[in-house]
Amino acid sequence: MSKQIFVQAQADHIESLFKASPLSAIEELVWNALDADAQEVKIDLLTNPLGAVEAVRIIDDGTGIDILNADSTFGSLGGSWKRSKEASTAYSHRRLHGRHGRGRFKAFALGGHVEWRTSVCVGNEMLSYMLSADISKPGVFELESIDAENAPRRGTEVLISNAKVGCDSLLNATETVQNLAAKFALYLKSYPNVRIYFNGLPVTPVIVQKRTTDYNVTLENGASAKLEIIEWKRKFVGAGKLVIAGSDSFQLYEYTTLVRSGSVPFTAYLVSPRFSVLSAENAFMMGELNPEVRLYLDAARKAIKAHFIALNSEKASTLVSSWIDEGSYPLSTQDDIPQKERFDKLAVELSSKFEDFAAFSPSERAVVLKLLKHSALHIPKGSLKELLKD
Repeated sequence: MSKQIFVQAQADHIESLFKASPLSAIEELVWNALDADAQEVKIDLLTNPLGAVEAVRIIDDGTGIDILNADSTFGSLGGSWKRSKEASTAYSHRRLHGRHGRGRFKAFALGGHVEWRTSVCVGNEMLSYMLSADISKPGVFELESIDAENAPRRGTEVLISNAKVGCDSLLNATETVQNLAAKFALYLKSYPNVRIYFNGLPVTPVIVQKRTTDYNVTLENGASAKLEIIEWKRKFVGAGKLVIAGSDSFQLYEYTTLVRSGSVPFTAYLVSPRFSVLSAENAFMMGELNPEVRLYLDAARKAIKAHFIALNSEKASTLVSSWIDEGSYPLSTQDDIPQKERFDKLAVELSSKFEDFAAFSPSERAVVLKLLKHSALHIPKGSLKELLKD
């Protein structure tokens, strides 16, 4: 069997999908695997002797690509086959993610040549095929039968070669895992049997999260939503986002929280069954111009701000108590309260700016805190605060 499949869309529209970030392209390919009922998805970077990425490989154990309907599966854009299916996968009954048929084109954001090797069960027989496409011919897919030994035993293997330079941004495995964990956090919590690996490292929020706190956010109009704040163990580029998700755990949109969290990296997830309806109406694209969306965003940001005010207050109190216990704290109970509150805030801010501060001996810390006390008394309030910000 050998044939060509032509996508029914303009070349420039197809090419516009190639401009996704490498991480976004990885996410789409993982979603494709999960939508095919995969229980396990493995992402691997193949590098050359100099350490640069040459290719990206993603293997899953799902049901494979529906090759018998390949013309409609790969030959349309903007009308994914998933629209004509039930809202869940065939065997695990997990919620489908894809709807627009764009995921396969995001692969070209990673490299210039893509091959899908897939094994699919037809009746009692396991058939293997390879679909391939090149960035030089947008929208043209080559389909051919292959021997089972050249295909995965079950599921699909995607190999993206002629990797783009941007793929090297994925080489920081710790940061990439952190970003993927943030993206798939709600899904992996909803479906704990699903496993995702990046370069052999498990992508799981449990490993990279520090603490999770849940709130019930109530709006002025009486509507409510669940707010889940995950604090991460380390900083990463995508931290500080407010993710909008439906009750099925799928992320629909994301915004910046506009909330200062000190030095704590976090992601906030706002969840409600109402959001699927608003997403279908493109309300989240309008952002705060949509009155209902604005109510949800205002309530969520208010709750996130309160969360970190309380958290930072708790941390500050614990830190000051430890300085008092070790004898490095320079103030006494005789000092006036406003002055003490100002000093405590500056001292805690100073300690968060310098990682080595915690490693000082009590006597060294006492000297620094005495100098800060003197500065707090003699330097105008705004000047010292600006100095610490820098």
